Amino acid sequence: MSAIQLMVDEHKNIKRMLGVIRKYCFKVLKNEDVDYKDFYKIIDFVRNYADKHHHGKEEDYLFNRMIEEIKGPAEKLVRQGMLVEHDFGRLYMQNLEKALIAFEKGEEEAKLDIIANAIGYTDLLYRHIEKEDDVVYKFAERSLSKETLEQLDADCEKVEEEAKEKGIQDKYLNLINELESKI
Repeated sequence: MSAIQLMVDEHKNIKRMLGVIRKYCFKVLKNEDVDYKDFYKIIDFVRNYADKHHHGKEEDYLFNRMIEEIKGPAEKLVRQGMLVEHDFGRLYMQNLEKALIAFEKGEEEAKLDIIANAIGYTDLLYRHIEKEDDVVYKFAERSLSKETLEQLDADCEKVEEEAKEKGIQDKYLNLINELESKI
């Protein structure tokens, strides 16, 4: 499988978690029974699967190669677009974690920040994924040399194998299934 197709497939998993996040937030909004500890599981997924595992491949391999080989338009797209959005996603997760801690300390109003940051993240990521799938990845496939794409495939396959040995993919796909079963 090509690295680009792998990243598109990972986006499908991430979008499943975005659906979970939205449903959890709706339960909070309706004041339904919610296991707030599940939000920590969501943060773990975002930080370790969506960000470290998936964004790691983009940032360490794909985006760097786009900047080096394509230059101008790729550099602007990556540095002023994709990387900025990755950082906004990280900020949403930091703020979500702070809100959860405040809620655990009895600050009922922190529910607003839980919903705001979780929904902000989902909105950002849905749009981000659409841009990557429809624009960035296709631009990379059209513009990078065959050799660069082959090296990208090899590098990402190595990352996947190392992650598989650690059980990363199974852990986080099982987590999605677990949380989907609760909503």
